[in-house]
Amino acid sequence: MSYNGILDIYKEAGMTSHDVVFKLRKILQTKKIGHGGTLDPDVTGVLPIAVGQATRVIEYMTEAGKVYEGQVTLGFSTETEDVSGEVVSQTPVTAEAAARLTPELIDATMATFTGEITQIPPMYSAVKVNGRKLYEYARAGEMVARPERRVTISEFVRTSTPVFDGDNQLIRFDFRVACSKGTYVRTLAVDLGAKLGFASHMSYLQRTASAGLGIAQALKLSEIEQLKADDQLDKAFLPVEYGVSDLEKIELSDAQVSEISFGRFIKITAQNETVAGFQNGKLIAILQQRDGRLYKPKKVMI
Repeated sequence: MSYNGILDIYKEAGMTSHDVVFKLRKILQTKKIGHGGTLDPDVTGVLPIAVGQATRVIEYMTEAGKVYEGQVTLGFSTETEDVSGEVVSQTPVTAEAAARLTPELIDATMATFTGEITQIPPMYSAVKVNGRKLYEYARAGEMVARPERRVTISEFVRTSTPVFDGDNQLIRFDFRVACSKGTYVRTLAVDLGAKLGFASHMSYLQRTASAGLGIAQALKLSEIEQLKADDQLDKAFLPVEYGVSDLEKIELSDAQVSEISFGRFIKITAQNETVAGFQNGKLIAILQQRDGRLYKPKKVMI
């Protein structure tokens, strides 16, 4: 049986995004599967999966904005910028320092990160420099200049009361961040700590939304396996339209749909260079601006 559509998968800790795809290929017995945005092995949460014809919209799922919930720990930093790495720097949080770190000060500092910001990717990341991934340099004990990248943070807020751990001289608090593709949340946690005057790291992270999919409806691989065993796997699939949730949507006329089917340019009024053309709730094509109001079909789904 061939499957087509989007799966909202809950990635558990200890698995790579590739592991999830590999296991789903076995469960669904198909090779035409891809994921819409990598999650680090320690990070849990929403991993959008495209199957069959839906793989044609993976690039738009990857580009979509994402929401994470996590925890920052002030007091020490690690080589990986998260809880899995070796400690590289310590700035113990004394009781006096903790008293100065008021919720108001933390909130005001977090607010300075909203908008378009510059990040330097962590050494333990898959960003490539001179054909090699940064984590390959890091594991070999080599340092290399890391390229800056511009990302957009639409929300970065504290979601719990800061907790002072006097025995270990640490402060922890939870946060939520909504951000663009390519954002390193662990780097955000480290940069926030630095701005507050402390070594820090991201001590927990979960992705709660991606490509229009939410964590409340996400299914574990074990649940996918059970649905297949019960011959109810169709219930897990969402229509391909979920894969373009972040694109501007344009309603097409019968005449425009006909022109698109022949690969011809059509004239529309839109705000963005790339738009999703719909008719009666069905995705017809991804359209790319070429000249003014002229748009060319980039991917035709009919």
